[in-house]
Amino acid sequence: MTSIDVQNLTKEYGNRRVVDDLTFTVRPGRVTGFLGPNGAGKSTTMRLVLGLDRPTSGTATVGGRPYAALDEPLRHVGALLDADAAHGSRTGRDHLRVLAASNRLPARRVDEVLEETGIASVARRRVKTYSLGMRQRLGIAAALLGDPEVVMLDEPSNGLDPEGIIWIRGLLRRLAAEGRTVLVSSHLMNETASFADHLVVLGRGRLLADTPMREFIEARVRPSVRVRTSDDTALQAALADHGHEAVRQEDGSWTVPHARVDDIGRAVSIAGVPILELSSAEGTLEQAYLDLTAAETEFAAQSPSQEV
Repeated sequence: MTSIDVQNLTKEYGNRRVVDDLTFTVRPGRVTGFLGPNGAGKSTTMRLVLGLDRPTSGTATVGGRPYAALDEPLRHVGALLDADAAHGSRTGRDHLRVLAASNRLPARRVDEVLEETGIASVARRRVKTYSLGMRQRLGIAAALLGDPEVVMLDEPSNGLDPEGIIWIRGLLRRLAAEGRTVLVSSHLMNETASFADHLVVLGRGRLLADTPMREFIEARVRPSVRVRTSDDTALQAALADHGHEAVRQEDGSWTVPHARVDDIGRAVSIAGVPILELSSAEGTLEQAYLDLTAAETEFAAQSPSQEV
């Protein structure tokens, strides 16, 4: 099984350290979300893994070997870093044919990935006529061309329509289910939450988290319960008897922090409190991510409440 191994990886540009002593492993059989604010070092790290830049120190290997040492690398690693990488004057099909020939891949793979990514009908059009979503699909087709064990995608949902976003989710899950190593960089928290099993989070070039997604969320955002009743006094008394304190909201509902819906439902049922609504408010990836990275954002806009 092939993994991506990053060991004590550091990259400096002049006096600026963009990647700072990173160590993590991206393992097969799961989708790893690669997260971090702008300037966190995600793209630089991916470039270092792919041999597009040299580290100042440390190593980045695929299956125990540097990318530059791989023979016919498209058979081992498929990557999308830039949707505009294809020459605009070539057709989508010719772009893939050149890649296939240079890596000694069978010509039939070109048509197979064109069908798989949904762009077979526009394959003979010039790339410069493609929309952003079509170029994204072409880049993903190129990444899949060699049927690689490792797939690395930077913002793959960018420019895709709703159907395309659903498609990319399914594709990522399928690749992981086949035992491949899948690393996906994204700024879209809701999207990442829909496909990622594991998270690697960077901030200012440093590793902030390397953990399963559910553990990442639960460690930073405690769940709460929303309750509506026709008897506020009885609700408060029932909750107090079980050690809970509710906070009244403007719409007349109550929020019980650090609680689970099963426990609250049991407590109010025993007390005979009339319930109009009882729902769980689980923590989200976005909440947990913002909690972790609040101090690591290099470019932060002033919120409206802070404006003078």
